[in-house]
Amino acid sequence: MPFAPVLHSEWLKIRTLRSLLGALLALFAVTTAFSALAGVSETSDPGSDPLFMALSGVAPGQIAAMCFGALAVSSEFHGGGLRTSLAAVPRRGRWFAAKATAVAAPTLVVGLVTAVAALVVARAGLGDAASGLSLAEQVRGVVGCGIYLTLMALLAAGLAAVLRSGVGALSLLIPFVLTVSFVIGDVAGGATDLMPDRAGQIVLYETHDGPLGPWTGLAVTAAWAAAALAAGAWSVRHRDA
Repeated sequence: MPFAPVLHSEWLKIRTLRSLLGALLALFAVTTAFSALAGVSETSDPGSDPLFMALSGVAPGQIAAMCFGALAVSSEFHGGGLRTSLAAVPRRGRWFAAKATAVAAPTLVVGLVTAVAALVVARAGLGDAASGLSLAEQVRGVVGCGIYLTLMALLAAGLAAVLRSGVGALSLLIPFVLTVSFVIGDVAGGATDLMPDRAGQIVLYETHDGPLGPWTGLAVTAAWAAAALAAGAWSVRHRDA
C-alpha cells in the first residue's frame, strides 16, 4: 500500500479518538494559560528573559504534547489494534513512519498556534518588559516552540512503541523532564544541557549562555527523538504484534 493512504488512515484514527483531541486542546489551553499568568505575575523577576517569560507555559504544556504522542501509539496495543493495522499494512516500517507523521503534523500545527497565542497574551501582561524583543526573536521563539513540542511528542511516541504502553512511557518521561530539569539540573551542572528538554528550550530564550545555541539545542532534542523513534521502529518490526 502506498504511503499516502496509510497516512490518511492513521490521521483518521487520531481524529476520531477524543482523548487525543483532548490532549491537543490541553496543549493549547495549558500553555496559553500559564504564559498569561507569567506575563501578569507580580513575582516575576524584572531581569528575567522576556521571550522565555512569554513562552514559559511550554514547561507544563509539553506534558500534554507527550501525552498525545504516547497515547497515539499505545492505543494500537489495546484490543488487537496493532494486528489489524499490520494486516492492512504488512510493511511495518511504512506503518510506523505513517504513525509518526500523523503524530508530528497536528502537534506542529497546534504548537505553532499555541506559541503565537501564548506570546500575544503574555506580551500584553509584560508590557514594557517585552518591548525590546525584535520581530526575528519572536518568530524564532514561535517556530522553535512549535518544533520543540513536536519533538517531545515524537520522543514520547517512540518510547511508547518500545514499552508498548503509554502509561509506561509517560511514567518515565514526565518525572525525567520535571526532576532532571528543575532538581538535578542545578546540581549536576553542564551535563544536563544535553537533556532533551533543556537543550530544546534554549530556543525559547532571547539570550542564553552555554555551549548550545537555539538551533543546535533543538538538534540535540531531535537526536533524542530520532533515537526513540528508531528504537520504536525496531520494536515494531521485530516483536510480535
